[in-house]
Amino acid sequence: MNFERNDEASRRVAFSGGTLVRLSEKRTDDAIELARADVRSRWMLFAQGRVVLDFSDEAHPRALFSADDLTAFEPEFADGVLLGFQDGMAHCAVRTAHDGEDLPTPFRVVDYRPAFSQGLLSEADLAVLAQGAAMMAWHTNHRFCGKCGAKTAPKSGGAKRVCEGCLAEHFPRTDPVAIMLTVRGDYCLLARGAHFPEKMISCLAGFVEAGETIEEAVRRETLEEAGISTGAVTYHASQPWPFPYSLMIGCYAQALNDDIVLEETELEMGRWFSKAEVRQMMAGNHPEGWTVPPSGAIATALIADWAEG
Repeated sequence: MNFERNDEASRRVAFSGGTLVRLSEKRTDDAIELARADVRSRWMLFAQGRVVLDFSDEAHPRALFSADDLTAFEPEFADGVLLGFQDGMAHCAVRTAHDGEDLPTPFRVVDYRPAFSQGLLSEADLAVLAQGAAMMAWHTNHRFCGKCGAKTAPKSGGAKRVCEGCLAEHFPRTDPVAIMLTVRGDYCLLARGAHFPEKMISCLAGFVEAGETIEEAVRRETLEEAGISTGAVTYHASQPWPFPYSLMIGCYAQALNDDIVLEETELEMGRWFSKAEVRQMMAGNHPEGWTVPPSGAIATALIADWAEG
């Protein structure tokens, strides 16, 4: 069967659909200086783990700026990151030391989740946000060498850091997370953690551990969190998740037993839901008030694609 790329389930989640040409093997140490010298370059600004947006147009806030636009924010260009190119224009991420609470109107800082759940940014800008936020977090968390403890410095336009002591090279990391919808016939297992918004319910999820396949992580997490053994595991979709630099790997798992035994330190409730109930959740009229995560979350893509057949 032939499918267009746009048919991929991963294209229907937030933070995906990036169109930047990354040229990761061709970045030079002066890439940021060259980008600053090019008036066409566009910059995304981050402040204390949030993104800065221009709300001159409340319905369509702006996320990409020229270098001159950022002068008042004292951007830390030395730690900027070249993300890639679009139509020959460099796209970069840079942070400001401002805490975001004293920005002049019409600029405001926005958490990453509302940026997609409230539809503030386009698909392309959300993809830049995911990449930029992950890179900013990685650079913040890797200022010192894990081998000798000396300071590290960004190189290759922020594509790596090099230790100033032992010269070890450090490259950006991505943390894989398995997120799974466990199904049994026309029922699926959904649960909620104590930190979830009221009445929201979702899929089980957990980090893939060292030496595990994705399938093994799905089976382990489902058994640990819900006491459910699983057989066949199938991949469905993935999602960049900048909290701080994860990749959500969405799967379906076939349950082998029915009795749920929750890990109560992680989950406060969980049960089997029928397809009919799931459709009610998606329509916002479940009789018990249960809801699924916002559109754009990979959990909702997993749930919806299963419920809709």
